[in-house]
Amino acid sequence: MSTIEATPVPAPMRAGRRSEIRRLLREPSAVIGGTIIMFFVVLAVFAPWIGPYDPNTPDWMAIRAAPNAAHWFGTDDLGRDVLSRVIFGTQASLAAGLVSVTVAVLIGLPFGLIAGYFGGAADMVISRVADALLACPFLVLAIALAAFLGPSLQNAMIAIGISAIPVFVRVSRAETLVVRTEDYIAAARAQGLGHFAILTGQVLPNVLAPTIVQATLTMAIAVLAEASLAFLGLGQLPPAPSWGAMLDVARQFLSEAPWMAFWPGLAIIALVVGFNLIGDGLNSALNPRQ
Repeated sequence: MSTIEATPVPAPMRAGRRSEIRRLLREPSAVIGGTIIMFFVVLAVFAPWIGPYDPNTPDWMAIRAAPNAAHWFGTDDLGRDVLSRVIFGTQASLAAGLVSVTVAVLIGLPFGLIAGYFGGAADMVISRVADALLACPFLVLAIALAAFLGPSLQNAMIAIGISAIPVFVRVSRAETLVVRTEDYIAAARAQGLGHFAILTGQVLPNVLAPTIVQATLTMAIAVLAEASLAFLGLGQLPPAPSWGAMLDVARQFLSEAPWMAFWPGLAIIALVVGFNLIGDGLNSALNPRQ
């Protein structure tokens, strides 16, 4: 009795992976973006050792002190060291980006695969739900969900993740519609492979590249969304440091202590630019035709 074998992995696949890595390293935007992100990752991981002060400890003798030798970034309205709060605030921003996008990918990717592969009623239902969610602006939907769930960093990440799900449904569905018509999918069906085996072994690997690019770009949006929610009092709760919450406090003292807004604002811009740059580099490396 003959055995049914899975479609063999193409011989040049590993060489292709190495080629993609080399292309990525040759992309200036990817290198610069990766360097920026790694800088913030180091700050977040080693914040207890890098931060010169406890971010929540006030110094009543240095209220809104300008940048000096003791406080390089100055102090805030309670005398807390701005540099330490920016460093520790990196943890909330990176967590919001990583967790919320992970939630969106884990939910949106399977639904997109199902909609694109099977079509019919499944595609119609999933696509209409995704379109309905996309009809509402991303940040408005995130604010509504965060307000419903209650103010906290965890709820903010859930709200951002749910708001980003339709994007990954659309991306994975569009790629699946293209992949399912390829000859190797027909060959896999002729060999007797089931739908699950084809989806996980043949379709998913070809959908991952654009999904990774989209995930990187969505992390930039998630960082901005977390800062916006914290600014509105729907994210990280005080006294825990958050860049958005720092901007909310700083807007009251822009004329007297502009450094309170400058440094967290600069950190948000830098991290968002880093994610956008590495997303652009990944797109060029994984989709060289573009």
